[in-house]
Amino acid sequence: MRGKDTQQSAMFSYVSAEQRVPADHPLRPIRAMVDTALKGLSRSFARMYVDFGRPSIAPEKLLRALLLQVLYSIRSERMLMEQLEYNLLFRWFVGLNMDEPVWVPTVFSKNRDRLLHGEIAEKFFIQVLKQARDQHWLSDEHFSVDGTLIEAWASQKSFQKKDPNQGPPPEDPGNPTIDFHGENRRNDTHQSTTDPEARLARKSSGHESKLAYCGNVLIENRNGLVVDTELVLCSGTAERDAALQMAGRITGVQRVTVAGDKGYDTQGFVQEMRARNVTPHVSQNTNRPGGSALDGRTTRHAGYQMSQRKRKRIEEVFGWLKTVGMLRKTRHRGVFKVGWVFTFAAAAYNLVRMRNLLPAVPSA
Repeated sequence: MRGKDTQQSAMFSYVSAEQRVPADHPLRPIRAMVDTALKGLSRSFARMYVDFGRPSIAPEKLLRALLLQVLYSIRSERMLMEQLEYNLLFRWFVGLNMDEPVWVPTVFSKNRDRLLHGEIAEKFFIQVLKQARDQHWLSDEHFSVDGTLIEAWASQKSFQKKDPNQGPPPEDPGNPTIDFHGENRRNDTHQSTTDPEARLARKSSGHESKLAYCGNVLIENRNGLVVDTELVLCSGTAERDAALQMAGRITGVQRVTVAGDKGYDTQGFVQEMRARNVTPHVSQNTNRPGGSALDGRTTRHAGYQMSQRKRKRIEEVFGWLKTVGMLRKTRHRGVFKVGWVFTFAAAAYNLVRMRNLLPAVPSA
């Protein structure tokens, strides 16, 4: 017998969102790890709010919603609010009841800004990393470092002279025609009018220059988890300077190794790393004038060859951050906000990686 195409939905439902989400859904272990991390941030959240006035959006729900935006590559917060309106899975993850209204996008953005100034991304990252350390998933001896360009939210047309000569007004002020062919544009003479902190840079010779920031990560070589991040302004030594900062934050008294590509093979970098009780396992750049800064004292060991194989896993981090995490081109301006999002996205990557390291859940 053919069923009827009934359009009217039921008025009441007695099935909770917890029952609707499958027991083996990938978000379930992530939700459990996120809840554990948020419990560790309770005191930090309490210091951010006063004890009187109208209740705001719970910071725990804010972070869960922002995490969904990264995990599911949702381009804007307005689209995120639209998904929360009808997506049962998203409502369950954030902690919204079925009949609970969704926040206005502008209200959500305003409340999110409170998290930006509380260093919550870094604290959340530390709480996630603590869980990985408790599971003995982190190596405390062998690490790898690398950097990548995060394209800024600014166009090439916005990169103009800092003290331009007053000329005739453009024929189209909204989208003027700019001919910078043959013009020598440098960061010391030019600046973006859209994002003044962005710098014109390129990853290597043969690639186009673009306004960008330099995002750097330090991973441990056992499971490829991110243990530190550093987003800095682009310069000729930005990656090496960031690597030295992150290497200085490695805790412990025993000597550790840090692997890197040929860009880190310089006399100054190698000497500075050794002075910090770090053995640099960087790839040898034999084409550099004067030869490589490493010799057989480092390269003859089997651990050096192992580091060279393991260090390539850091590209998996950058690939995920730029495709899934939407950091190929940032949607924020300023090194502070971009750095906040970069660290938060790295924490999301760790959560996904840690979920894959968990033992498989038997299907019901």
